[in-house]
Amino acid sequence: MGDLEIRAAVAADVPSIVAMLADDPLGAQRESPDDLAPYLSALERLAADPNQHLVVAVREGRVVGTLQLTIIPGLSRRGSTRSIIEAVRIHADERGSGLGTQLIEWAVDESRRQDCQLVQLTSDATRTDAHRFYERLGFEASHVGFKLPL
Repeated sequence: MGDLEIRAAVAADVPSIVAMLADDPLGAQRESPDDLAPYLSALERLAADPNQHLVVAVREGRVVGTLQLTIIPGLSRRGSTRSIIEAVRIHADERGSGLGTQLIEWAVDESRRQDCQLVQLTSDATRTDAHRFYERLGFEASHVGFKLPL
């Protein structure tokens, strides 16, 4: 499968990231791969914030996975810092290869390095395969999430 590099995303990675975000029924409804301007603007904001880590997994020069890790200092849990894993995507050609596990392990390791006491993530209620994947990695479905579109 070749060597894998996990590194910070750069502007040249954005088309590949957006293509992965759009490559499922949910993403196809909410992503716009033909208009990269808002994604490039978002990448600039992410890159300027030391608590945001948008990373890509690269194999043989090709972006094959991505996730965003957010570090959140807080007062609850005795002043604990937590992290949130978001937007985990694996290229269709790589699904089932163990790459998703490697990306999540990277995020957990980075969370430890950042002195986080808790790693959390959300997953759309319809993504039952993803739920099983996260449970296999030790995550527990412990909360009910709510969203309010603005």
